[in-house]
Amino acid sequence: MNPALAYLDAAQAILTRIRDTQLDALEQAAEVCTASIAGGGLVHLFGSGHSRMAVEEMFPRYGSFPGFHPIVELSLTYHNPVVGSNGQRQAIFLERVEGLGKTILRNFVLRPPDSFIIFSNSGVNEVVVEVALEAKRLSLPVIAVVSVEHCRASAPRHSSGQRLIDLADITLDNGTPAGDALIEIDGHPDRIGPGSTIGGAAIVNTLKCLIADKLTRLGQPPIVLTSSYHIGTEASKKRFDACFDDYRERVKRIYGCDAESPRDA
Repeated sequence: MNPALAYLDAAQAILTRIRDTQLDALEQAAEVCTASIAGGGLVHLFGSGHSRMAVEEMFPRYGSFPGFHPIVELSLTYHNPVVGSNGQRQAIFLERVEGLGKTILRNFVLRPPDSFIIFSNSGVNEVVVEVALEAKRLSLPVIAVVSVEHCRASAPRHSSGQRLIDLADITLDNGTPAGDALIEIDGHPDRIGPGSTIGGAAIVNTLKCLIADKLTRLGQPPIVLTSSYHIGTEASKKRFDACFDDYRERVKRIYGCDAESPRDA
């Protein structure tokens, strides 16, 4: 079979799997996120490695809105150099260091009604498990976005003996088969073409649409980053300013700018 068609068919299978199996879990996750945002809290987003892409797919970009707080740790996600300073070896090493997840979250004031979405295809690396453990310690709901097949097939790495799916209040399956890469090429020993980005983006944007609908029904329609194609150049510029101003107000508390916000020990 043509490798291009094989990959597109495999990608479509991921989307179909999500549609067929994840709607109930997506509704539950949307309820949690809506409660956080409508209650004046934030939905914190975290992922290491290439899971950073799902974090940034949620916010900020066209068709997204404030209420989400992307946590992007460059030491874990800056892949462009590959080798040398800030190289892949360092990032892979760091995401398996216990203590780093808790150290990252120590920079923020976190409290209910906040919640967390944690992205990880494998769901076993130490840093994502530790972020989940810390969120649970703070009584914040945890939503995991993983390849359930891959996670179940993987041995825990964290000293707690737990994987992300063991800690999550809600698990969203990105629909990707274990191993991530999808396509076999004649004459080549390895599979090519990862699928987790497809599944992760589908989960993120489906969830985003559900949350926007729920917020609107509550009388709190979100301020959406909207292209000038839809509303014109000037209106789009004003919308971006309004959206970023709204976001700034929402995140002040987590950086300790709210006098009523205690620092967590």
